[in-house]
Amino acid sequence: MNETTIANSPVIERVRHELKRRKLTVVSREQISPSMLRLVFSSDDLADFTSSAPDDHIKIFIDTGADKPEMRDYTPRSYDNEARRLTIDFALHEAGPVTAWAIGARIGDELDIGGPRGSAVLKGPKRFILIGDETALPAIGRRIEEAADGTSIISLVAVADEKDRQSFGTKAALDDHWLVRPEAASTDPSVFITALRDLPLTAETFVWIAAEAAVARAIRNYLVEERGHPLTWLKASGYWTKGKADGADKAI
Repeated sequence: MNETTIANSPVIERVRHELKRRKLTVVSREQISPSMLRLVFSSDDLADFTSSAPDDHIKIFIDTGADKPEMRDYTPRSYDNEARRLTIDFALHEAGPVTAWAIGARIGDELDIGGPRGSAVLKGPKRFILIGDETALPAIGRRIEEAADGTSIISLVAVADEKDRQSFGTKAALDDHWLVRPEAASTDPSVFITALRDLPLTAETFVWIAAEAAVARAIRNYLVEERGHPLTWLKASGYWTKGKADGADKAI
């Protein structure tokens, strides 16, 4: 018998956006933790920028001198159309071309982005369990901060250092759990599954998962196969894949 009984499934509204390429300029940088760098960009191109869901992604383009630019997906951490500003957090784990660019970026440097192409706007759930590693932290932080009053959120975030913990302003009732493990263990799902064994899965709780692809898949399988959590109340994404460049798998 399932641990979770469901009365109503959540609704996901697909919203399409005009696909545009925008040129941005770095206006500030902040090392918010040992593993997370925050860059704020400004541009008049952001006047009509739209991102309707906390786990939206944009494409960042980096010219490396090859025939085609390197492209990677990143979460819009926050944006302000009136101020023409966009904030992006960069997880400093495996330093690919975009991460390397961000580490070296200085005020006045320029960057091209595209998107978001669309948003998957989740409607209905009032209870969430948010699970992820450092790469998922921008989306988790944004969902926590944008949550409406009356929302209940449990977060399980794996980080490499106690100093990588972040704090969030929110109207939600937040129960945050920080799972400190070595960066070398970022492809081991056991830290998440051990923590989940002690958590109840109450009815109508939406579980959102994002981590290394094999880790996200293992967490999803545990929740569905061992805990009986309904697929309609779960979303799992591989934000990166060990040993594979641009190895995102957004639909596990």
